[in-house]
Amino acid sequence: MRKLYYMGLESYEARYTLQLTEWNRRVFDARGLDVVYVPGETLDNSQRIVVGQVLDAHGRSYFGMSQMMNLVRLMQQGEVTSSDVIYFEDMFQPGFESLGYIITQVPAELRPRIFVRCLAQAIDPDDFVHVWGMGKWMMDYERMVNDIVTISGGAVLATNEEMVMHMKVAGWTAPIYNISGLAFGKSEVLERIGGTDNIRPFEDRPRRVGFAARFDQEKQPGFFMDLIDMFHKQGPVGVEFCIYSGGELRSNNPEYVTRARAMEAAGKLKIYDNISKNEYYHHLNNTRVLFNCALQDWVSNTVSEADTIGCNVLYPAYRSFPETFANDPNRLYIPWSIDDAYHKMQNLLREPHHNMGLISDWNNGTVDRVVDILCGNGEHWNRTGNRYRDHVAEAKYHVTKIES
Repeated sequence: MRKLYYMGLESYEARYTLQLTEWNRRVFDARGLDVVYVPGETLDNSQRIVVGQVLDAHGRSYFGMSQMMNLVRLMQQGEVTSSDVIYFEDMFQPGFESLGYIITQVPAELRPRIFVRCLAQAIDPDDFVHVWGMGKWMMDYERMVNDIVTISGGAVLATNEEMVMHMKVAGWTAPIYNISGLAFGKSEVLERIGGTDNIRPFEDRPRRVGFAARFDQEKQPGFFMDLIDMFHKQGPVGVEFCIYSGGELRSNNPEYVTRARAMEAAGKLKIYDNISKNEYYHHLNNTRVLFNCALQDWVSNTVSEADTIGCNVLYPAYRSFPETFANDPNRLYIPWSIDDAYHKMQNLLREPHHNMGLISDWNNGTVDRVVDILCGNGEHWNRTGNRYRDHVAEAKYHVTKIES
């Protein structure tokens, strides 16, 4: 790879995209890559999601198309060659069709390899595209991306083995690699709290449980609130329950927000919304357990952030999470058993788990795995053949098992 053209995402204060380019940049620099960070334009400087849940509908479209215009200009000027790679952080990139139009007509020496990272897409039955009725045209778009990536000699990057399976069942034809994680920068996160010395000792933290997923139906916030109610039915609780949200608490099912506000008024939980990333990390540093119950959450940056800042994490043994947790049974509960979640929560509130820090260490290496694949050194992550399910059960990293 002569040069890497990096197609990053626009920055939102409430989302991981605030730090995403920096997380990648640090690895790219350490690996000595020659990188062009293709810029895009934003509609404003608010860094807020106004329309939609995942990324702003207008902002994503405007940034993506302006970014593609800049990339096309570089291609037209002959800057991008067949020795180069274009890497898209998100498979959904408005204007992507122009690449297929160009690379099939230019000389072979001007056809770069194209790699795209899949974050979810219509292959996921719980993705928001189905909630809003976008599934049909999005699936057509995905087939187009598959064709263009294949023609270029590139590949689609999946975040875990279960996502690979969903791609296969959907009939995706492009080469597929599992990068086994999300891009994450552990050192950058620690810098935001002043370093490891500022991680608050577990025993000094309040008995607090946090929930940091979006409050949309695919994240099942109702299950979290049911768990809170279960704690209260058992008698004196002695546990604080908190919701952390980078923007105003909202949902594609407003009933969840209504219920959460009522529970806050009843003293059952505390809502921290419109908080900055640094404020969120401050809250994590005063939390014992971060809880997740998402139907749709491919790996999740929240688990790496909490694991970095000294929180226990309790997630469902569902889809990507067994791989993310290396099949660690103490921090995975049976989906969707509220009893199992309740009992494991009690254990994780008492003391720090002996494997704390390993999840974030593994995800901290995700960008390195991406670079290996882009440079042709990651064939052990290739899942293109028909034996892609051979790797599902194997732990991707070692965890210590302590029998009780």
